[in-house]
Amino acid sequence: MFTGIVQDCLPVATLEQKVGLTTLSFQFTPTLLDGLQIGASVALNGTCCTVTRIEGDRVSFDAIAETLRLTNLSDLVAGSPVNIERSAKVGDEIGGHLMSGHIVGTAQVKSVDESENNRRIMFSLDPAWCPYVFHKGFLALNGASLTVATIDKAQAEMSVTLIPETLRVTNFALLQPGDRVNVELDQQTQAIVDTVTRVLAEQQAGIDAESKLLVG
Repeated sequence: MFTGIVQDCLPVATLEQKVGLTTLSFQFTPTLLDGLQIGASVALNGTCCTVTRIEGDRVSFDAIAETLRLTNLSDLVAGSPVNIERSAKVGDEIGGHLMSGHIVGTAQVKSVDESENNRRIMFSLDPAWCPYVFHKGFLALNGASLTVATIDKAQAEMSVTLIPETLRVTNFALLQPGDRVNVELDQQTQAIVDTVTRVLAEQQAGIDAESKLLVG
């Protein structure tokens, strides 16, 4: 599990593409390396990845074809900045919200508006995600827990507003129109929405069946 609080933004040190697999490596800081072991889970742009090799401060991960298809890890090249978070430990403060690192897909940057001490980014969403996105609700973009500033479900668009500290520690300061970010929807919100939708549908089906009996 992860908390959505990005711990560092590091450039890809090396990238090796193989058939159906890409190996990414990063030069981790001492803080990120502390206690890290092969097999540990680390979020790369919000994508839960497994540590496959540790050589000094160089840490490597393998991204398989399905991961590359669903996420923006397929867009990375050597030097690309990546948001990184170690997995949460029992007792850690949940500064963002609980996340699994399971990406549902990518959203494309539609526009970027700069103002003093703020940066608002508008994204185009998959319409299928809109039932789970609410004004002032939250979701994870590139592994960062963010609050939804605006949502237009008819147009399948949403925006977030980023403060200087978020821009300092993440790769959002570099995003431009056309770039893709990884999206993880809040699982609790999904469960609630799906449950309510199912219950209402079942109630409506019962009302419809009763009406037919009365008419008949």
